[in-house]
Amino acid sequence: MELIELHGALFIGIAVVFGLYMTWGIGANDVANVMGTSVGSGAITVTTAIVIAAVFEFAGAALAGGHVTQTIRKGIIDPSSIAQNPEILIFGMLAALLAAAVWLMLASMRGWPVSTTHSIVGAVVGFTIAAIGIEAVNWGKIGQIVASWVISPVLGGAISFVLMMSIRKLILNAPQPFQAAKRWGPLYIFLVGFIISLVTIFKGLKHLKIELGAPASFAIATAFGAAIAIIGYILIQRVKVDEEADKDFHYASVEKVFVPMMLFTACGMAFAHGSNDVANGVGPMAAVVGLVESGGEVAQKSELPIWILLVGGFGIVVGLATYGYKVMRTIGTKITELTPTRGFCATMAAATTVVLASRTGMPVSTTHIAVGGVIGVGLARGIGALDLRVIGGIIMSWVITLPIGGILAALFYFTLRGMFLG
Repeated sequence: MELIELHGALFIGIAVVFGLYMTWGIGANDVANVMGTSVGSGAITVTTAIVIAAVFEFAGAALAGGHVTQTIRKGIIDPSSIAQNPEILIFGMLAALLAAAVWLMLASMRGWPVSTTHSIVGAVVGFTIAAIGIEAVNWGKIGQIVASWVISPVLGGAISFVLMMSIRKLILNAPQPFQAAKRWGPLYIFLVGFIISLVTIFKGLKHLKIELGAPASFAIATAFGAAIAIIGYILIQRVKVDEEADKDFHYASVEKVFVPMMLFTACGMAFAHGSNDVANGVGPMAAVVGLVESGGEVAQKSELPIWILLVGGFGIVVGLATYGYKVMRTIGTKITELTPTRGFCATMAAATTVVLASRTGMPVSTTHIAVGGVIGVGLARGIGALDLRVIGGIIMSWVITLPIGGILAALFYFTLRGMFLG
């Protein structure tokens, strides 16, 4: 307790610096793979992706993420045994932030789309084993996370595969594909607005003290989806047939119809990511601030001050702008060739899966879902359309994320403990 009183301001300062580093990594890796399908398909530029991320990541975190975050990440550790030594938790959270940030930076340098969620979970587990003991880890929760390595990409891939097949049947195989794209496009945009608004209403408005029943929730989501579809309809009607481009590629004009539609899915995916993953960077930071301000009271949850959210948002946007291009290239161009129709299906599937997972509390990874979505649209053209070597490298990076995060966190924990306790 005396240590916290003596060095409280310093601990908060270190937490902010490490938190900025971590959220920079989220921007460079996690947000980059969220935007990779939109950029890789040619639907939006990198600059547009940064603007969309800046606006909708914030909106997702503030509206659907809530102002209370589980600082002991998803209940994976039991901190009761260190209630009398809260400085251990401070060292541990700082070590976890730094460990996850270092791994995200290394992965981004390689262009690997790894999971922010699993990076921070592995780091928290590593510090827990080093500082408290193996019995303090909730291994059942870790088992769920390992299972999500399979569930997340399969779910994202299945939804994107179904969407791609529906576009093929309703639009690409129609007698007049361009007119069919204009006819069915607003319906697909409606689905984006409906699903994301419905799950936001179900999950995200509790902290605003807004409780709605199922009929009212469905009615509002339907109205919001319809409003988005009308805007989409207006944008789609402005798209004209490009006869010259159609000579080189039969569906060139159809793909142009999906470019404005990709704007909606990119916004939806950024919102979904903000609601699900931003707490990975700011949660441990909030834990340190909460411990210092409470004088060392250990709690499973703590308030998430708005200034911490602003720090996280700033770090994320800078990370995407300065280093996100490497992971965007992997997701957008290396797994399979993406066009606006394929990119739309992959992003729509990923956003749907993320918001459904947020609703059910599944510990899924946005990254794994996004990669699964891209693989799903590739499979719709046959397995030959996929670069299996790239996919193998990505899966390998997923498997090593938890243990590397854990080892780094343990090393950093002992370093910080040695610095302050001697």
